[in-house]
Amino acid sequence: MKKLLNDPAAYADETLAGLCRAHPEFYRLSPESSRVIVRPDSPVQGRVGIVTGGGSGHLPVFTGYIGRGLLNACAIGDVFASPSADDMAIAMRAANGGGGVLRLYGNYGGDIMNFDMAGEMLELEDITSTTVKVADDVASASSAEREKRRGVAGMVYAFKIAGAAAENGVDLQNVTRVAQKAADNARSIGVALSPCIVPKAGKPTFTLQENEMEIGMGIHGEPGVRRGELKPANVVADEMLDAILADVAVQAGNRVSVLVNSLGATPLEELYILFARVADRLDKLGVQIVMPLVGRYATSMEMTGASLTILMLDAELEELLKAPAECAFWKVG
Repeated sequence: MKKLLNDPAAYADETLAGLCRAHPEFYRLSPESSRVIVRPDSPVQGRVGIVTGGGSGHLPVFTGYIGRGLLNACAIGDVFASPSADDMAIAMRAANGGGGVLRLYGNYGGDIMNFDMAGEMLELEDITSTTVKVADDVASASSAEREKRRGVAGMVYAFKIAGAAAENGVDLQNVTRVAQKAADNARSIGVALSPCIVPKAGKPTFTLQENEMEIGMGIHGEPGVRRGELKPANVVADEMLDAILADVAVQAGNRVSVLVNSLGATPLEELYILFARVADRLDKLGVQIVMPLVGRYATSMEMTGASLTILMLDAELEELLKAPAECAFWKVG
C-alpha cells in the first residue's frame, strides 16, 4: 500500500480537518464532533436544512457538497463506513433553522439505521425531519425491486436540486418532494478497471486481471453484473448506456442531464471519450443534453473506472439544476 497518510485510523479525521482549513468559506468542523462538517452560515433561520451522511473515501461526496444552494451539514464515518447516529443528530441540529431538516443520503443499510435513530432522537427535541434515500444504481437490483438499489453518483443531482429549492425558501414538504423526484429520475451504472485500498485494511478491496473490467461494480467494491475482457471506450459507454436505457423510457424530445464521473483514478481525457460516445447516442435518439457534468463528482478512493448517470428532466428539475450554487468542488451560475 502506497498512500500519503499518517495513521490509517486517523485518515477520516485528518481529511476533514484539512478540508476545513483549505476551504473555510465553505466548511467548518462542528465543535461537538470531528466527524461533522457544517456550512459556516448554518443554520439559516426559517429555511429548510439539508443533511447527508456516509463513509469517507468518496470526495467530493459527501462533505464536498456543503455550500450555498447545496447541503447544510454532513456526518462522516470511516472509509466506506456509516457515521454514528450521534454524529448524524449533531449534523441535523446544526442544520436546523426552524424550517425542518431533510435527511438526503444513499440507500445503504448502516446509513438508514443510523439516520432513523437520529431522526427519532430529534423528534424528542421537536425538530421535524423527512427522509429521501437515493437508489439510482441500476446494476444492484431490478426495476421491480428498485428500493434495494444502491445510491451512487445520482446523489449529486439530488443534492443540487434539493439545495436549490431550500435556497429559494421552499418549505420542507416541497424540498422533500423535489429531492424525491430527482432521486426517482436518476439512473446510474459504473465500470471498474482496478480496485482501491482502504487504509485500515491495507489491501485491495477486490482483484481484477490486467485485461479485465467489471460492469456494475459498486462504489465500495460490491460485485457487478458482469466481469470480462477490457473493451474499447465506445463499447464500454454503449454497455453502460444500454443498461440505463433498458430501465427508463427515454424518447425523442426528452431533456436529460448526463454525468460521466471518475471513480477516482480515471483521468478527464478518458471521461471525455466516454461522454462523446454517450452524447452521439443520445443525439441520434433526439434527446437533448442539458448542463452535462464530466469529472470527479463521486469517487471510490483511487479506484480506476467511471460511472454514467442520466437524470430525466422536467421544467421544474431543470430550473433547480441550473440555479446558482457553490462549494469547493462545483460552481453553478
